[in-house]
Amino acid sequence: MAELKYISGFGNECASEDPRCPGSLPEGQNNPQVCPYNLYAEQLSGSAFTCPQSTNKRSWLYRILPSVSHKPFESIDEGHVTHNWDEVDPDPNQLRWKPFEIPKASQKKVDFVSGLHTLCGAGDIKSNNGLAIHIFLCNTSMENRCFYNSDGDFLIVPQKGNLLIYTEFGKMLVQPNEICVIQRGMRFSIDVFEETRGYLLEVYGVHFELPDLGPIGANGLANPRDFLIPVAWYEDRQVPGGYTVINKYQGKLFAAKQDVSPFNVVAWHGNYTPYKYNLKNFMVINSVAFDHADPSIFTVLTAKSVRPGVAIADFVIFPPRWGVADKTFRPPYYHRNCMSEFMGLIRGHYEAKQGGFLPGGGSLHSTMTPHGPDADCFEKASKAKLAPERIADGTMAFMFESSLSLAVTKWGLKASKCLDENYYKCWEPLKSHFTPNSRNPAEPN
Repeated sequence: MAELKYISGFGNECASEDPRCPGSLPEGQNNPQVCPYNLYAEQLSGSAFTCPQSTNKRSWLYRILPSVSHKPFESIDEGHVTHNWDEVDPDPNQLRWKPFEIPKASQKKVDFVSGLHTLCGAGDIKSNNGLAIHIFLCNTSMENRCFYNSDGDFLIVPQKGNLLIYTEFGKMLVQPNEICVIQRGMRFSIDVFEETRGYLLEVYGVHFELPDLGPIGANGLANPRDFLIPVAWYEDRQVPGGYTVINKYQGKLFAAKQDVSPFNVVAWHGNYTPYKYNLKNFMVINSVAFDHADPSIFTVLTAKSVRPGVAIADFVIFPPRWGVADKTFRPPYYHRNCMSEFMGLIRGHYEAKQGGFLPGGGSLHSTMTPHGPDADCFEKASKAKLAPERIADGTMAFMFESSLSLAVTKWGLKASKCLDENYYKCWEPLKSHFTPNSRNPAEPN
């Protein structure tokens, strides 16, 4: 496959034409009486018309046929996709999942949509407030099928296997240690090349933004120039047996047939696009004297709520970095949080739990549920010589953090058969080191 091209920048106003049709973008207007190459003009709005300019999202697509050219939608089986947050009783315990099992292609072919499994979530789709966390487990490409989400944005985190994503804006290759965002309403199809697994964060009614940097200044964390947007590419392809367009609407799945590929956009312009980002480009901020800065310094993207400083969801990573804090317990501290914390592991070994938390698995520490380093980590870190050291080399862990109290689905607790019933035991060996007659315990160095 030829190397794909991209446009650089986060949230930019961009324009792109397939080079096979030069001049396919209208000049000086959006909706001419007759478009170049006799294309149709179609606007995709990601925000209300009257949103302030700083948050107004829309793109104009110039396509061979408009997206309205399809048969009626009909309800289809949702599989393991749900928005029913009352399937099972609440469970405040610390939860950890072993790597989610990918179905074998020799036994059953499963594409990206069929392989979606809702793990947990909260909120209400109809009022555009909430989120869902899904796991995707697939082994075959989407053939003459595309998907779009009327409910919210998808942040996709591949863990095993590359994703070749066809969108109305062009093509993206997304590999493990990269992420992509497919925003609300955008049609896409995914090709895979092996048994494939990953994580998906869905947010309702809001879009992902770069976090405000405050005193950090103008530069740092995920820099806008490192986000990549696909360039225009089209196929003028008839599908005699019918092309299936799958829509997620109010938490349910629907399908409609049409005669042509939906990826027939010859040119486009606007600021409402899909995009991808390589996590290796994250510019890490860390403590260089003592103590921990809070993990919010590792935020890549945020989906804000209406309350200042409080997110519907943050996407946070724990990348390779230096640890140099003096007189400090360097692993993550013990914590009870008003936020919910779902963690996944793309590769390597997470510093606070060297065993049990594995790539392709996950953990959920719910609102105010205590969590922190296991006993082995605590003992080693309490006695370690505090020289400058590399942390998390060869590792990439991440967190979906939310202000919402997340409910776990029946699939997550039972049907996945991946829940680690012994997770709590990693803290059982913790013992008291209290010295009531000595305020100053011996320092390790």
